[in-house]
Amino acid sequence: MVYRHESDEDAHVPHREDEPVAQSPETGPPPPAGPSPSRFPAPSLPRPNQLILPSAAPPPPPSPPQPAPRSAPPSQSPPQPTPAAPPPAAAAPPPAAAMPPPRAGGGRGWQVAIGGAAVLVLLALFGLTAAALLDRRQPNAPAAAPDPTVQTTRGTAASDLDSRDTDQAPLTAREVFPGNSIAVGESRAEYEVRRTQSSGSCPVAATGELADLLVRLGCNQVVRATLRAPDEEYLVTAGLFNLTDRSSAERARERIRLILDERQGRFRGLSAGDETEVIATAPARVGWQVRGHYLAYAVVARTDGTTIRSGDTRVREILFDLLELHLNRGVLDRRAAGGIANQPTAEPTEGTGNQGESTED
Repeated sequence: MVYRHESDEDAHVPHREDEPVAQSPETGPPPPAGPSPSRFPAPSLPRPNQLILPSAAPPPPPSPPQPAPRSAPPSQSPPQPTPAAPPPAAAAPPPAAAMPPPRAGGGRGWQVAIGGAAVLVLLALFGLTAAALLDRRQPNAPAAAPDPTVQTTRGTAASDLDSRDTDQAPLTAREVFPGNSIAVGESRAEYEVRRTQSSGSCPVAATGELADLLVRLGCNQVVRATLRAPDEEYLVTAGLFNLTDRSSAERARERIRLILDERQGRFRGLSAGDETEVIATAPARVGWQVRGHYLAYAVVARTDGTTIRSGDTRVREILFDLLELHLNRGVLDRRAAGGIANQPTAEPTEGTGNQGESTED
């Protein structure tokens, strides 16, 4: 049976109890209550630098989804969809005053750098201290063994040899010629000591103008000895004059050659008996040198009394052995090393010459 409707009241068609209620294809089960899920959900992590105040209320939990209502009886209108609940309001952020200020990233870096520099400085200081302690503990180099044939004078203090004011201890024969022989040079050639003499009168070892010159320059002592050379063909008288200072010794050195060349004076040889008189009378070769306020000299003559040739190399060796090796490096070096010298003494200055036969004043 078909009904026509002429008004709005006729538009309602009675629903039969045995027919199912037709549902609109557009209408489905009602959506769950609560906010719509996101297609790309992301975890919500708390911010590390954000402080949550106790007064801030946590957001309310989402409402569970409501079950779909059961179908109403045929005599009732179809159920209407439940409106979705509004999304909960987000928690208000804390006020700006409650947030702690962000840390300065560079401050910790400077602290680490300064701490590392301090550690390096401490390590360097520790290393320097350890090196200084080790250096102090190292033993000194062993000193050269003293010559057993040389015996120094006890109580002699080292000094600056440039002046008698700083080198006041007088010379002794035992200091200059300590034994019956002296060994010098690499070959340790031995010179036999025949006689020694120490005198406070310098003219006993010189004659003429040379003796007067030594007295004017303040000479107050001479120590000498007569020796026989190892080959026994030469006799030598050698010794030291003690003058006032280095300046007076240098003036004596400059005048000696002129006096010898003009035959106005000479060095005396010391006779020791037993056919040694030729050292005081025969023609001789002479050498001399200066160190500090000392004038060292040596007179060399042949045992047979003959004249020494100008090219005699053996005489040069004898002069070097006694003047440089024995008197300078031996006697005067020991005297200078006996204490603290104010200044290093200059290298010795030397000279050689000839003198004729002795002429008594």
